[in-house]
Parts: sequence; structure tokens; C-alpha cells
Amino acid sequence: MTARSVDELVAMASEAMTGLAAVDATTLSGVEVLELVVASQRLRSMADAVCVRAAGALEASGAWAPEGARSASAWMQWRCRIPAGRAVTALRCARALRGMPATEAAFLAGAITVEHVQRLVDAHRLSAEAFAASEAKLVHLASTLRVRQFDTALTYWAQLHEPDQVEDRAQALVDQRAAHVSATFEGVVVLNALLDPVSGAIVLRELQRIEQALFEADWAAARAEHGDRACGADLVRTPQQRRADALRVMAERSATKPPGAVEARVLLQVLVGEAALGRICELSNGRVLTPGQTIGLLDRADLERIVFDGPSKVIDVGVRRRLFTGATRTAVQVRDRGCTHPSCDMPLDRCEIDHITPYDAGGQTIQSNGQCHCEFHNRRKGRQPPPTA
Repeated sequence: MTARSVDELVAMASEAMTGLAAVDATTLSGVEVLELVVASQRLRSMADAVCVRAAGALEASGAWAPEGARSASAWMQWRCRIPAGRAVTALRCARALRGMPATEAAFLAGAITVEHVQRLVDAHRLSAEAFAASEAKLVHLASTLRVRQFDTALTYWAQLHEPDQVEDRAQALVDQRAAHVSATFEGVVVLNALLDPVSGAIVLRELQRIEQALFEADWAAARAEHGDRACGADLVRTPQQRRADALRVMAERSATKPPGAVEARVLLQVLVGEAALGRICELSNGRVLTPGQTIGLLDRADLERIVFDGPSKVIDVGVRRRLFTGATRTAVQVRDRGCTHPSCDMPLDRCEIDHITPYDAGGQTIQSNGQCHCEFHNRRKGRQPPPTA
């Protein structure tokens, strides 16, 4: 391809983008706006792929050196006026993509984003041989899953193919735990802590639970004083103040705990019978645990076995009950693992279980008629047809 043909293609692309930029999006229909957003993001990914390929060619050619730059990265920062992180990322991806043909093809087609490529490059660096065998599958997951779901899938892939490295990383997170507490001016206490994922989830879950109870008390007081006119400005505490008070409540409850009291236990759910799921072990906030992290919890955990019969079916318990409870609730939670609305990635611990066919309309309280929804999408259900994926 000659330099002139490249110039011509760039001019054509520039003209097309100028035309798109001139479109008055406010005159488009709702469907047209949706299509424009999807198409423009795809074009952005394609442009990013061309930029990465060009950066790789720049580095390999050494064309940056005669202009006095220290490196290809330095030249890109200078001549393209981009931050160092962006230049380094482009070059890093370009080097790796030479051995990742399926990833590069999907990137150039706009099927995956530069963020997907960065994650896939990390997987390739973890084990190039294992990645080569799995690349087509991983690229397919990248092009079809939400980013959070794809990250989870990559985490499980890493556990299966490089378990020792994964366990070392998990242990490093535990080893770096630290907390600092000090009294400052007028007795004000400053707290700062760094917790590993398991300890952090335990602390955060309890803090949020107490904070929610305090919020409900504040809201009840505001409603009692202002009636239906009550709003957030009428609450006696800010969210930050409620969180601080929740910490105090946690400390007070710990201080009053009697010696020898039964310690709280972790519930670990073991999933068996569904080969497509692979190995699943996650906290309720969606954080994936390694086998080593799981073993560390066994001395203070209760085990619950969940048996799958098919890709998404768990044995159901109970039919005509208003609320999803017990095994039926667990079945829905384990199957969905978060809000099921395609636009939402709210984790399981912030979701509710409700009926697909409403209970009042004869809907049964069984696993096949239950779904995880966050509070927003649970309230919104029934207002309009669900969107297509």
C-alpha cells in the first residue's frame, strides 16, 4: 500500500467522520439514536485498532529515532499530543497482538474494544500457550458479555491455567493489609485501612447493613415531621455521617459481645452437576475467590451443595408462597448472580428476587418464575417491554 493510498483512505475516513459529526442527533428518532451510539462505539474501536497497529509499525520501523525522540512512546506523546499512559498502552498491545491473531482480527472489526484487548493481553502474558488454545473462546466471550462478566470469565480462566500465579497474587493482597488509626486535633480520630477482598467484603457488608438501618430511621423521622413533603434535605444526617455512626455501632456491638459467643459463619455454596459453569466460587458482591482463599474460610464456614440439572435449572422447592425464601431463593440467586436486566451489572448482594409472572396474576414461586433484579429494575418492571440484548 503506497503512502498516497493511505492518505486517500485517511481523507475518506475523515470526511465520513465529519459527516457523522454534522448530524443533529436531536432530530433522530429514539431507534436511530440507539443505532448511532452503537455504530459510533464500533467505529471508535476500529479506529483504536488502526492506531495500535500503526504504533506497532512505528516502533518496529525506528522512524521515530531520526527526529530525536528517546523512544516510540516519547515520539507519540510529542507528535500525537497524547498522555504517556495511552502511548504505552498502544505499544504494549501492538507487541502482544503479533501473537494474538484472533484478538487482532476482532479488534480491527470493531467487535471488541481496546479495554477488552488490554485484558486479553494480560491473559496472554500469564500463559501464552494456554491462551493460544483458548483464544477463540475468550474473544467470543469478549464480544458477547458485559465487561464485568468478561472479567469474571477471565479470572476463572486464569485460575484453571496458572493456579500458582493466581494464588500468589491473592496472597499478596492479604499480605498488604494494613490499618492506621490515630487521634488528631481536639480528639478527632482518623481511620485509614487497606483490606484484602474477603475481609473487605465482610466489613463492607456489615457497614452497609447498619448504614441502611440508620437511613431508614432517619427517613422515618423526616416523614413523621414533614409528611409526604419529606426529601433528602430533611434527613438529620448526611450519608458520610451515617457511615461514621455505623462504624461506632459496629464497635459498640463488638464491645458488648459476651465471651465465648458463637462466631458468625460464612456460607459457602458448592455448585455441582453443570459442566458449562466450570468452577464457580464468588462472594455475593461478585468477587471471585481462588481455591486457596476458599480453603482459608472452611474452618468458619457452612457448606451448602447446589445441584444443577441442565444449564440453568436448580431443583425447586415450594410453589404457592408469596416470597422467595430458602432453597428456591438460593436457586435463583446462584443461577442469575446479579441483576438480570441487560443494561445492569448490579451484584447479587444488592439485588432482590421477584416474580417474572406476578404472584397476583397467578405466578408461581418457583425457580423458573424468579429473577434477580436490583431495586431500580424491580420497580421499573412492567412499565414497558424488556429491551433486546
